[in-house]
This record gives sequence, structure tokens and C-alpha cells, in this order.
Amino acid sequence: MGIFSSLLGNAGVVDQEKLKQEYAQLLVEGEQIEIGFKLIRDTFIFTNKRLILIDKQGVTGRKTEYLSVSYKSISRFSVETAGTFDLEAELKIWISGEMRPSIAKRFNKSVNVYDVQRVLAQYVLG
Repeated sequence: MGIFSSLLGNAGVVDQEKLKQEYAQLLVEGEQIEIGFKLIRDTFIFTNKRLILIDKQGVTGRKTEYLSVSYKSISRFSVETAGTFDLEAELKIWISGEMRPSIAKRFNKSVNVYDVQRVLAQYVLG
């Protein structure tokens, strides 16, 4: 189910140590990775300071865009949980001044979407 879920665009949790090894050069002093998720080639990471979206581009995936979103620029977010027959949950994030969600990600059932919501709420609200 994991590969099938990935092909459909659902995200799965990535080990924190693996994220630290691969993306340490993106972090500033005192910044720590809280949790990270991976789609087929793309990754998004919640740190204690910001949300980092890593978008692998092109056929080879050698070109990469790193989008950094500060928590204070997030005006609202929603989490839609999976239904009885639905295998995924969805996260939507609105950036200040935007009418539509700027970021939308789907999670497979292996991800506890309440953990994602908790991390966002902790940093956006606190």
C-alpha cells in the first residue's frame, strides 16, 4: 500500500535523523526539525521556527526549490481527517493575504494528522 499511496500523491512520515543528515545546511542556529513528510520526490519539514517545503523539479530532480514559510505568515489552516473508506487526510495552509490555500498536502493513513495539526497549532498560535 505504501508505494501505491505515494503514487497517488500522499505523504508519509520521514525519520528525523534522515532529515537532519540531508537538510542540516538549511537550518539556522537553534533551529530543530520537529517532523517531516515526503511525497514521491518532494519533502516538507516542520521546524521550531518555520515550515520548509522542498520541491524537486524536472525529470531528474536535480533542480530543487526550497520554500521557507514563517509560522507568523500563516493566517489559518485546516485538517480534514480520513473518512471510513478514505485512506488519506488533507492539510491546507493559508498564507496572510491569500483567499485560497497556498499549500495543500495529502497524507496517507500511516500519518497521524492530529500530530501535524498539533505542531502547526503550537507554532502558529503560540
